[in-house]
Amino acid sequence: MSSRPTLCSVVPPHILRSIAVRGDDDDRHRALATLELSQRPRGERQALVMAVGPAVLPPLRKRRAVYDASHGTELPGAIVRGEGAPRTRDASVSEAYEGAGRTYDFYRRVYGRRSVDDRALRLDASVHYGDRFNNAHWNGRQMIYGDGDGKYFRRFTTALDVIAHELTHGVSQYTAGFAFSGQPGALSEHFSDVFGALTKQYWLRQTAARADWLIGAGLFTDRVNGDAIRSMKAPGTAYDDPILGTDPQPSHMSDYVRTPGDDRGVHVNSGIPNHVFYRVATLLGGRAWEVAGRIWYRALTRELGPRAQFRNCADATWRAAGELFGAGSEPQDAVAVAWADAGVGVLQSLLRGAGSRLPVRAPREIFEPMTAGAEVPHFDHVL
Repeated sequence: MSSRPTLCSVVPPHILRSIAVRGDDDDRHRALATLELSQRPRGERQALVMAVGPAVLPPLRKRRAVYDASHGTELPGAIVRGEGAPRTRDASVSEAYEGAGRTYDFYRRVYGRRSVDDRALRLDASVHYGDRFNNAHWNGRQMIYGDGDGKYFRRFTTALDVIAHELTHGVSQYTAGFAFSGQPGALSEHFSDVFGALTKQYWLRQTAARADWLIGAGLFTDRVNGDAIRSMKAPGTAYDDPILGTDPQPSHMSDYVRTPGDDRGVHVNSGIPNHVFYRVATLLGGRAWEVAGRIWYRALTRELGPRAQFRNCADATWRAAGELFGAGSEPQDAVAVAWADAGVGVLQSLLRGAGSRLPVRAPREIFEPMTAGAEVPHFDHVL
């Protein structure tokens, strides 16, 4: 695993590097500053993965605190709203407070989880971080929100799925503890996208068929040619912009991207399991958090560990589907179909042992990243 500080933010580094290369002088300065500031909180979070859990159990209730960083980088800043306090006139404060509450309530109501650590850890957030900072983070202890530059990005507290995405990195920190590089890192991004999307769908009361399956819809300003940062429905189509570049996400292992940048493609190759989840959810229909979400939550919290690969995730979600809904059930078959269609496939011995109705996939139909894939430019010369 790389010894460099991790870049595990909602805006992937390849977008910021593209802005630095293709934008004007102000764009370049701000993109490089965002990349530099993004390394600091992510390095802190990676160091905390193995040191989780408070020494003393807090009260098992929802607790939030929002701070104002006042466009600086010292954390957390001045407290501006605590749990139960009245609203302020600052939209970023209100959005950070409400978004944390909605994410907490989603996990509590649907999966019985109390906060990211399941021990009611207080959800702290700092708004107005940095000078027009183009990102949002969970740093292992708290949320950090930039205001966006107003040119390409709006303020990052506006998107509930972004808030839930980053807080789910906290859930992963206290459960699977994924290493943030290669396929384990891509799975970390994947699970955050899954539960970010499900949180949004839950509060909008959307079925899988009605949902847009976009991550960060509404973050781009009108000058950007794009719908969102990522699309789970159609990876690789979220944006195509002369400054931000083209969405590089694949949806199949035959297009797996091999790159030394982005911690070996964590924000890029997450498109493959993202599309698998979308396929499972739409194959089953109804509300995705009720069946597909329960399967993925069980896999994250009970089955997977720091070095998990895509195939481990395929096996884990298939087992979870069987445990929750029965061997040979429709959800279990949907999981097997979706992973096979992505070129990953559930372990053949598991399928044979369960007497699945699905045909066992031949080895030649499983694609490996070391023998197939494309390079994505990572613009190291701008750093």
